[in-house]
Amino acid sequence: MARSQWSFKTATELSAALAAKQVSAVELAQDAIGRIERHDGKINAICVRDFARGLEAARAADAALARGETRPLLGIPLTVKESFNVAGLPTTWGFPAQKDFTPPEDALSISRVKAAGGVILGKTNVPTSLSDWQSYNDIYGTTNNPFDLGRTPGGSSGGSSAALAAGYGALSLGSDIGGSLRVPAFHCGVYAHKPTFNLAPTRGHTPPPFPPIPLDRDMAVIGPMARSAADLSLLLDVIAGPDPLDAGIGYRLALPPPRHGELKIFRVLLIDTDRVMPTSVSVHTAIEKLAGNLDKAGVSVTRQSPLLPDFADSSRLYMRMLMSFQGTFFPPDAVAGARAAAAKLAPDDMSLAAERLRGITLSHRGWLLDDGARGRLRARWRELFKNFDAVICPIMPTPAYPHDHSPDQETRRVNIDGKDYVYPDQLAWPGIATLPGLPATAIPIGLSPEGLPIGVQIVGPWLEDRTPLKLAELIEREFGGFVLPPMFDD
Repeated sequence: MARSQWSFKTATELSAALAAKQVSAVELAQDAIGRIERHDGKINAICVRDFARGLEAARAADAALARGETRPLLGIPLTVKESFNVAGLPTTWGFPAQKDFTPPEDALSISRVKAAGGVILGKTNVPTSLSDWQSYNDIYGTTNNPFDLGRTPGGSSGGSSAALAAGYGALSLGSDIGGSLRVPAFHCGVYAHKPTFNLAPTRGHTPPPFPPIPLDRDMAVIGPMARSAADLSLLLDVIAGPDPLDAGIGYRLALPPPRHGELKIFRVLLIDTDRVMPTSVSVHTAIEKLAGNLDKAGVSVTRQSPLLPDFADSSRLYMRMLMSFQGTFFPPDAVAGARAAAAKLAPDDMSLAAERLRGITLSHRGWLLDDGARGRLRARWRELFKNFDAVICPIMPTPAYPHDHSPDQETRRVNIDGKDYVYPDQLAWPGIATLPGLPATAIPIGLSPEGLPIGVQIVGPWLEDRTPLKLAELIEREFGGFVLPPMFDD
């Protein structure tokens, strides 16, 4: 079957077509549903289908359009990560014990999407506890990369990235603490934006069966995913803003406009590799090509700066603080094992694996000291952004790798040009923006020789999300962006 002309259009393009009455919201929903029914047996991106209610929402959108209503997402088909509460649908986070948990109300972000006219067609697959860059669990199985079914689509928003790459709607909603928006975007060749910390409230993005209350989940954010840079802003503007149940969380200030509107005015610090986590030849080559293109376009591209915080130091700090947060939810036997292993570490062991162990059992005093170090790190980033508008750097060291579901991630290895590295050490690149809470936009920049997507992240200043988003749009306009996976171009 030949694919519809609408299957891979952006949300912005679909909104214009709906307004011009070139297509109906029901037709768009039916097209996306048809693609899911044809292709998802191979990809397994959509773990919970909600087609009946999606079509009902599409009919309501068509009626609203006929009345002349305008809303940001009116009639646009989209998917959401399984971890968001959607009333009447299961929310499991991949935990088998929670397979029957059904929340009675929508997450705040889902309510905002629906109020904006979005047509939700289903929920996308995740790894258990949202704690892997591969998307598999014992309830819903494994999600495959649309560019190579034997490889990971990334995680933990891997189902969302695979759904976008396969044409299952124009937008998706995901989350990020260890690269869970940016990594799957990288591996599936789509776009994602990790907002400034606390810009978009996370109420209802809660592991079951905990109540959906306003909560400051250290470093964790929710954010938009799309097949185009401009669509990220469209969805971000819908979900951003403080939670009305808690005036102390979230930002009320309007985001400032982007620093520049033309590519040639941007001042960029570009990093292509680091000894902490080197990039493969294919990733390095793609970043070098981008650097050359930016230079030719008149962008001020700097390759080194003493203003950049020490990557090794900040990576170690990130590992401790990340695992201090995540370790809170580990079972008692796992925490006891980590405590015993941490006690045996040599004081001078500064490996990232050692810092992760220390983080799991970090005391409150230790966390407060680390939080002070994070405050100093944020101050260094503020100084950097007085001289640069954005930092462009890797998201992951290699394109998508074959599925590896071995249970202990610390024993997994990622091969970079013939040399093995510890799998969780890849956290270092996403952590560059996560630890200080900075906005970061993931964009595709090309394909590897094997035809696998490669991307970068554009890190911007605190609360200046529109600057990396705008730079992403300009790069897409000038050099191209999303490329269809060949095996699903129908």
